[in-house]
Order: sequence, then C-alpha cells, then structure tokens
Amino acid sequence: MTPTPQQPGAPRDLVGIGIGPFNLSLAALAEPLTAVDAVFYDQRPAFRWHPGLLLDGARVQVPFLADLVSLVDPASPWTFLNHLRARERLFPFYFAERFHIERAEYDAYCRWVAGRLPALRFHHRVDAVRWNPARALFEVDHTRLDAGTGAEVPGRTHTRNVVLGIGTEPYVPDALRPLADDPTVPVIHSADYLGHRDTLLAAGHITVVGTGQSGAEIFLDLLRHRPAGRERLHWIGRTEAFAPMEYSKLGLEHFTPDHTRYFHALPEGVRDRLVPAQWQLHKGIDADTSAAIHDELYRRTLDGGWPDAVLTPGVRVRTAGRLTATRIELHLEHTRQNTRGRLTTDAVVLATGHRERPLDRLLAGLDPYMRRDHRERPRVDERFRLVLDPCVTGSVYVQNAETHTHGVGAPDLGLAAWRSATILNDLTGRNPYPLPARTAFTTFGLASGQPRVPSARRHRTLTPLADGI
Repeated sequence: MTPTPQQPGAPRDLVGIGIGPFNLSLAALAEPLTAVDAVFYDQRPAFRWHPGLLLDGARVQVPFLADLVSLVDPASPWTFLNHLRARERLFPFYFAERFHIERAEYDAYCRWVAGRLPALRFHHRVDAVRWNPARALFEVDHTRLDAGTGAEVPGRTHTRNVVLGIGTEPYVPDALRPLADDPTVPVIHSADYLGHRDTLLAAGHITVVGTGQSGAEIFLDLLRHRPAGRERLHWIGRTEAFAPMEYSKLGLEHFTPDHTRYFHALPEGVRDRLVPAQWQLHKGIDADTSAAIHDELYRRTLDGGWPDAVLTPGVRVRTAGRLTATRIELHLEHTRQNTRGRLTTDAVVLATGHRERPLDRLLAGLDPYMRRDHRERPRVDERFRLVLDPCVTGSVYVQNAETHTHGVGAPDLGLAAWRSATILNDLTGRNPYPLPARTAFTTFGLASGQPRVPSARRHRTLTPLADGI
C-alpha cells in the first residue's frame, strides 16, 4: 500500500464512488488505516440521507448500534455514542432510553461524520471507470462541479481499487411514469414527500400507493394533518395485507453475516426465488407505525361515524391518466377478486420503494472484463468484489448492489460496518478489523463437515439417523 500523504500523480489505493451511509462507513473505518490512501467522490454538495422522508417521529428500523462503525470497532471515534458525546447529548440520550433513534437523528450523525473525514470530495461527479492494462490501474474520470459559477472542471484519478456505493433510486411503476415525469401533475414519489407536503395537504383528495413502511408513515402523517370527517384519503398497494414487518429476534438473524454467507453459497436460481419470498423481512410495516395508524383512525370515531379514509390492499394500478389540470384517474385491479375499478383523485404519493441504480453506464469501460450471471447481472464474489477477467489485477467492490448474490441484508444498515470491514481486510491483505466467525444462533443449511457443536458438549460418537427422519 502507498503511505500517505499521496505523492503528486501517484495512484490511490482506493477510490470510492458515492457517499451514502455505506461508503461513509467505509471511509470512517479506512480513516485510521495510514497505509490506505483513499478518496471518495459524490456529486451532491453535502451528505443527506433520504431528506424527503425525515418525518417527525419516524425512526430508523435498526438499533443505534447499527451505526457506521460500532459493530466492528466500538472504540472508533466515529460511533453514534461519540457523536452524542461531542454534542453534549449523551446524558439526555441515556435518560431517553431509545434503542431505535429517529431518522433525522441518524442523518445528523452521518452529517457530523461526513464533515470531519478528509477523504470525502463532494461536488464531484464520476463520469466513467476504465481499466488501463498498460499501467495496471483503474482510471476514474470525474468532474468537479462549482455550484457558485456553474463551472465544470474535468479530472482523472488513477487507483488500484474502486468501491461503488452509488445507492438506490426511486422506483416509479411504468403505468405512472408519464404523470410522475410531468412537473405540473401532483404525482410525487415518497422520496420527495416533505418538499411537497404543503401542496399535497392542500389537495382535495390524496391517494397513497404502496403498502410498505414509507407508505404507512406518509399515510399516517397525512391523516394527522387532515380534519376529522374530511380526511379524503385513499391508501392502496399490491400486497395482500397491510402486513407487519418480521421483527422477531430469530427472524432478524437473516441480517447477519452468517445468513449472508449461506445465501451467497446457494445456486443462482435458488437465490432468485428466495429474495422475493423474504419480502416481509424488509418490506412490511413496523408494528408501532401500524398501531399508530389504527389508533388515529379509532380516535376519529369517538363522536360517531367513520373517518373518510379508504385502506385497500391487494390492488395494483393498471393505467393512469390526467382528467383535468388537477384531477387524476387511476385504473385499478384487485389481484385476488380479479375485479377492476376507477379512482379519481387530486394528488398521488408513490411509496413504491427504491431500486438499485444500474451500474452499466458508469462501468461501460469495464464491460469487456466483467463476468455476468444467467440474467446478465454482474457476478459478485463472497468478498463483495465484482468478478472480473483475471487480467484485471485490481478489485471493484460493491456496496448495496449485490442483493442478487448476498440476499436481503445488502441494503440493511446493520451490515454496513461488517461489509466495510470485510472490504478493508481484503484490500489490505491483513486483518485490521478482526471479524467474528459466528454471528447467529440459527444454523442456515446443513454443514458438509462435522456439526457445529462446542467442543465441551460434543459427544464421543454420533449415531446416524435413519433415512427420512
């Protein structure tokens, strides 16, 4: 590794593309490693985490220990608890007894870390990544953006390794895309909700599409801000119920390194069938949010009558169109009844989730070297590296672009520090962050070797069970 400070023109050890929570975690864990010369680029002016969804009271769905570093280095200066200490908020947090913090607080914590890491370069858009076989280095082309003058300054960085943390992008169903792309039509993705909330609240009738956590939080927020008896809200989604998120202790072990390793070792076809089947692990509704919605609806029945709110699961939007400047018509289909209907509304909030940003445009220069699976997706090995032609001596790591190879834990904040540490351990060829061999009580799959029983409790002999038992 090249020692810091970097010599002019010398290649970096690592270039990070994107500065979301995952690459911020990697940057924080890389910061004390003096042998790693790293730089991270992001085109945004500063760090922000889902600003359109920082609703009052909305909480992160993982405990505060799932910060950027604690689960691999609790002594790091970049822990959430150290952030509280630096802000003189540690005692109030202690008395608040909060295991799950608010989203706005997590965002403030990440911005605190981002403002103190020297390796971060905001206002830098990465345009292309290529492999230079003559120099045995990656070339990362970027453009420095000057917000004040609008000037764009091109640049190029050579590096031995790259890590992609470009995150996800809002998903808009095809049926609603023409309306969502028209700025004059009040069809808003949930990612932009707070910026349009006043306009939405002024609408006569509002429809929320999507029955996951974001849809639930937005429906609850709208409900609380509409007058009793005149709520005029409709909440629909494709799932068959307003289903609770799986949050049992053993269920949460699907978000451990143990399950990640198990999932990665499964055949491709099995992995593809398993991911959609596990939707309730991460796409359901938090029980507290569900209870708050019911409580608010119930409160509005105290004087007699029912709130003017319709909640219908099992419904998909087939097509949509604009009736007038302020009226939208949704053509609906109930997936179980096989019935169809129309809904006229004044505004739509699409709580339809996010999808991984495609890598093809950014990595077009690496396409001849990339190895793909049967569905033309990039192959990712167990250490989060794209599988490239052996002639490429460097590594391209990915963060939150590997659900198809590593499972539902890929976008989970609870695995951020472990994945970052895995990448840095591989990058350095050493072990700066020792990682646990076992992280779950659940044993996922049948081991090919001896049963994993602690030696003190192992029987001298094991009697084989009869076939079929």
